[in-house]
Amino acid sequence: MGKTVGYVRVSSKDQNLDRQILQMQELGISEKHIYIDKESGKDFDRIGYRYMKKSLEPGDLLIVNSLDRFGRNYEEIMQEWNTITRAVKADIKVLDMPLLDTTQHKDLLGTFISDLVLQVLSFVAHRERDSIRQRQSEGIAAAKANGVKFGRARIAITENFIEAYNLWQSGEITAVRAMELSGMSKATFYRKVKEYKNRC
Repeated sequence: MGKTVGYVRVSSKDQNLDRQILQMQELGISEKHIYIDKESGKDFDRIGYRYMKKSLEPGDLLIVNSLDRFGRNYEEIMQEWNTITRAVKADIKVLDMPLLDTTQHKDLLGTFISDLVLQVLSFVAHRERDSIRQRQSEGIAAAKANGVKFGRARIAITENFIEAYNLWQSGEITAVRAMELSGMSKATFYRKVKEYKNRC
């Protein structure tokens, strides 16, 4: 029997991994064998995943909380699953889907059932990701049609800026002091200088 490793993932840096990590620790997996990613599951080009896969040896067991934490791309999920179970000869167990446990039912029928369930769930995960993307783009299009602006709010040319600009232009203060008086960064200040000159 080889070692047991855990893989946990969230889609962005501000999401919390604690619940997934706690599940792994409750299964007795040591911290050094829990691999973490904070990025999208659109593909498998993730640092934590690559290190985890490189650490796997024949007889090891990889545990993931759910299939969508493993990945969201149908073809790539199938490819990675087959590489780990057939080429590396390690096992995979998906906690929220007991049928996806290659340590069980090693006979031909068990393998067939696992493969079938994996294909269906991978396809569902892929379709869900496409669906989310479609809803996002439709939502953005609808918001734009209703006049909603995206991106950073434009910084207005204020009276403070104009006063600071005039003092700077007349040589009474430095550019750095003008930026301080305007409450602007260097890049913003010079951008507003250009904009103000074009206005005048």
